[in-house]
Amino acid sequence: MRPQTKSQSLYAEALQVLPGGISRNTIFRKPNPDYVDFGKGCRVTDLDGVTRIDFANNMASLIHGHAHPVIVDAVTHQLQQGTAFTMATEAELRFAQHICSRNEGFEKIRFMNSGTEAVMAGIKAARAITGRPKIAKSEGAYHGTYDYAEVSQKSNPANWGNVDSPQSVPVVEGTPQAALDDVIVFPFNDINQTLELLDRHANELACVLIDPLPHRVGLIPASQEYMQAIRKWTQDHDCIFLLDEVITFRMGWGGAQDWYDVEPDLTALGKIIGGGFPVGGLAGKDEFMSVLDPTRDRLPFPFSGTFSANPMTMTAGRVAMELFDRQAVDRLNQLGDYARMKIAQAIESVGANACVTGAGSMFRVHLKSKAPTGYRETYSDPSENKQIEFLVNFLYERGFMMINTCSAALSTVLSESEIDSMVDVLSEGLEVLRKN
Repeated sequence: MRPQTKSQSLYAEALQVLPGGISRNTIFRKPNPDYVDFGKGCRVTDLDGVTRIDFANNMASLIHGHAHPVIVDAVTHQLQQGTAFTMATEAELRFAQHICSRNEGFEKIRFMNSGTEAVMAGIKAARAITGRPKIAKSEGAYHGTYDYAEVSQKSNPANWGNVDSPQSVPVVEGTPQAALDDVIVFPFNDINQTLELLDRHANELACVLIDPLPHRVGLIPASQEYMQAIRKWTQDHDCIFLLDEVITFRMGWGGAQDWYDVEPDLTALGKIIGGGFPVGGLAGKDEFMSVLDPTRDRLPFPFSGTFSANPMTMTAGRVAMELFDRQAVDRLNQLGDYARMKIAQAIESVGANACVTGAGSMFRVHLKSKAPTGYRETYSDPSENKQIEFLVNFLYERGFMMINTCSAALSTVLSESEIDSMVDVLSEGLEVLRKN
């Protein structure tokens, strides 16, 4: 019998004190997750000495990979000054100034501690602004774990209903029916169906919530026409256009919204703006952000948080985003183009029943012959899910960490060399699947 690895030993202990031995389902692997020793640049080494190239980057949050020396130096200095205070910090101000300088629509920003919290704050702000209770979101889109935002992110053929009137499907058992009733679900990128559904509830909707490149919908970009149609509808009906850029802010200097001829009312931020620390942000025009302003005589939306805008996150985030300048954004998006091109070539060379989607610095491999156009085409049955799991594990065992849908979020410390190595292994895995 082989001796237990260090990771196996730790997992046995973890099972005694953590449900399933973990606090994040995304890190679970069968028979056990591996435990990290350290990360440096684009590589992560586990406690058993195995080093892998990281294409997941903590679910798209590490734009400069691991332990970037400039960020490490900045937060080390701040650590010696203190980590959190019941006082304002200059670090918060300087970071707010930088984020707002990247986008003309960001006149004000309020920081919080996660992308989930940022979306939640955006929804609550929209309700405070409009006085309306309901929200609308695209079917399959992930917006965090707030009851309303998570509706229908995991719907399936048994419960999703007709495409012209998608059902509001809970993720968590026991979700109140009232929460489901306050969420209108529409098909992503389908202008006619979306507008028809919005029209049915025009006087009740506080906001329309959109991710311009929703991962779980298929990592398919919203079309220019779709975004313009949503923007016009929200303006015509005094409804808030809330853009979820928690993941996609990496796509442009001012976020993925730079790609579109529209300006949202509010934008939810997170992931990369924390520089490797927990973060969320809600940004927008002052007229909308004012509902959070405690200096006003009337405060429609009181909001606080013990660790919101803590100086560790504010320092790491500012340094990380200053490093992610226009040149770095362009270079990383070009690297994404290169990765998608090489993957498409590999799929064709192998003759695999697969395709690649994505934009900017992200990609996703689907085991489908044709790129999906929406969530219902992206949806994978159990058999396909097992094949995706095989492919992700095949890459992992050969030194490449991917997001569990066989997706990737690139970092600035990756190069074409790591892309080429990953694609070579991906080709091997696709060949195994083709033969089986």
